[in-house]
Amino acid sequence: MRPLPAAELLAGCRGALRKLAQTARLAVGIPDYQGYVSHRRLRHPGEPVMSYEEFFRERLAARYRRGTSRCC
Repeated sequence: MRPLPAAELLAGCRGALRKLAQTARLAVGIPDYQGYVSHRRLRHPGEPVMSYEEFFRERLAARYRRGTSRCC
């Protein structure tokens, strides 16, 4: 097994740290706007994307309303 070049190792660490930060934010209730935008563009192309303010208000309302509904 060959050792990973420093650039690959660094890229892998950055990716892991990004995922860890995203998980920590979600655990304390901070919504992931960039994740939302990526999902909308990938899974629902051509449909409108909420602004950050609209997204934040919708997430706050969803957090405190009963029941669940998901787009996918």
